[in-house]
Amino acid sequence: MVEAIAEVAALRHKVAEPRKGGARVGFVPTMGALHRGHAELLRVARSQADVLVASIFVNPLQFDRKDDLDRYPRTWEADLAICEEQGVDLVFAPTVQDLYPQEQLTFVDAPVLTQYLCGAFRPGHFRGVATVVLKLFNAVQPDFACFGEKDAQQLAVIRRMVADLNLPVEIVPVPTVREEDGLALSSRNKLLSAEDRLVAPRFAEALRAVIATVQAGEQDVARAKQAAYQLLAATPQMQVEYLELVDADTMTPVETIGDEGLLAAAVWLGGVRLIDNMRWNR
Repeated sequence: MVEAIAEVAALRHKVAEPRKGGARVGFVPTMGALHRGHAELLRVARSQADVLVASIFVNPLQFDRKDDLDRYPRTWEADLAICEEQGVDLVFAPTVQDLYPQEQLTFVDAPVLTQYLCGAFRPGHFRGVATVVLKLFNAVQPDFACFGEKDAQQLAVIRRMVADLNLPVEIVPVPTVREEDGLALSSRNKLLSAEDRLVAPRFAEALRAVIATVQAGEQDVARAKQAAYQLLAATPQMQVEYLELVDADTMTPVETIGDEGLLAAAVWLGGVRLIDNMRWNR
């Protein structure tokens, strides 16, 4: 049975001995509600680690709406079962008091990387993400950590934080895992009604339409976006929050479509916020 630990000191003690012996420590941070996407992160990490640590912590700092925090799925037993299946050695499951024993007065921020996309609509979200990931890195002290490409802006922020703050952690990106109908796996998918779940794949279909237009040589941003809006117009219950073609490193919208980049989008469907992204390379 996988071992769960709440205290930072206890976790460090558990990891210290194998590290002294030269063990390579891998880490997968999660907020629980694990699914096949998380399982893939764990699988990739397990293939590269001698000791694998996963964290399960719903981080209050990254929620800009309390109702979103309260609604976030908590599936502890199922999460542990997935960790067990994927060969996790230790699950770090701190309480809020464990990670934030006093009022947090120090934060990690990356304003250039977060002024657009999710950062523009979720003020403080990425400051909360970067801050908690740094705290988790300090607790686990991993050699590498795996992050999903589905959360592209988060991945860009973490990569830049590691580089700018000289953290000795290798960031390993893992491709987005999708359902057979194309919908990107997300813990929030569980919140969709049966009716909304049926139309949810149109989100990915719309993004693929933009990528196809770009791959065909389109250089005008507005014309490329129109391919998505035309498809989504047939799904009025799906409201676009943003849909942008951006530089994959800076998350800044491009004025003219070049040979490579990232299409990132967020939509609301039945009160559930979904995000997705796709790269182009021509």
